Amino acid sequence: MGCFWKTLILAYVFSLVTLPLLVSATEEENACGGSSGRVSSAEKATVLKYKIGAFFSILVAGVLGVCLPILGLKSEINFFMFVKAFAAGVILATGFVHILPDATESLTSPCIGEEPPWGDFPMTGLVAMAGAILTMLIESFVSGCLNRSRLENEAKTLPVSTDGDKEVGSGHTHASQGHSHGSFLVPQDDLRKRIVTQILELGIVVHSVIIGISLGVSPSVSTIKPLLAAITFHQLFEGFGLGGCISEANFGVKKIWIMVLFFALTAPAGIGIGIGVAEIYNENSPMALKVSGFLNAAAAGILIYMALVDLVAPLFLNHKAQSSMKIQLACSFSLVLGAALMSLLAVWA
Repeated sequence: MGCFWKTLILAYVFSLVTLPLLVSATEEENACGGSSGRVSSAEKATVLKYKIGAFFSILVAGVLGVCLPILGLKSEINFFMFVKAFAAGVILATGFVHILPDATESLTSPCIGEEPPWGDFPMTGLVAMAGAILTMLIESFVSGCLNRSRLENEAKTLPVSTDGDKEVGSGHTHASQGHSHGSFLVPQDDLRKRIVTQILELGIVVHSVIIGISLGVSPSVSTIKPLLAAITFHQLFEGFGLGGCISEANFGVKKIWIMVLFFALTAPAGIGIGIGVAEIYNENSPMALKVSGFLNAAAAGILIYMALVDLVAPLFLNHKAQSSMKIQLACSFSLVLGAALMSLLAVWA
């Protein structure tokens, strides 16, 4: 999984540095929302205090949200299924209600212009679909590659008996008889969960960078206050959803804390970058709108695919849920509750 972690980190760094660099200060772009007025020193100081407060508030919320499932829950108990359903609802609402509308707003902004393909073409849907398909392909090919590698390693290390039988784990093959028992091409459960969790985190952190920068460049207290409350709860619920997936994937302690810090620091890092470039950054410049729109649309596609295919479907179609009406109802209620609470935050941000 080393290569995947390198890709994840590179994507994170790319997300952190891309938007602040895509700035412009032309008069035409100022008409589209760039800051052209002057703010007093006292007001700047007040705004900075709120931004610093937001930095620590969102950091704590992210750490708390992602750590609660990891430290307090076990996958053997039914309650964990309800937590997974709640987490799936949160992630699903994040994709549909928070990220996808933001991407649509960016990619249909009049500041981009009406020239093809920015006119009537549904660019947001195209990019989201591409993100979902790419996620599926990555999940499939990474699982296949790791399984083939594991099979090759097992073939090299297992002894071959004189009668032509080769023992392979719990299954075995008989060369002389021409039949086999067990299938080794099916991904191990933990392996698949780890791949799913890492791709899921990639989609989440891209959006976290963007909302962090948005808060960091906000020019007034009146816009920061609602963003502060909304993003704090956003990171809390989103962290809870990600933490549930991390706890189920059975990572080592070191990787767990790397993933926790990776998620928790992303939005605060975006805030810090936003504070640094607030004087020159124009979030409504054509290039910034295109980049943020494409990143958000791709992230939405990733999260929607992961929530439905890798979280909701396995949860509701497994034997334990299918064999108990109470568990089905409780999981359904948890799913709807998670989606509803996350959707409610869209009223403020």
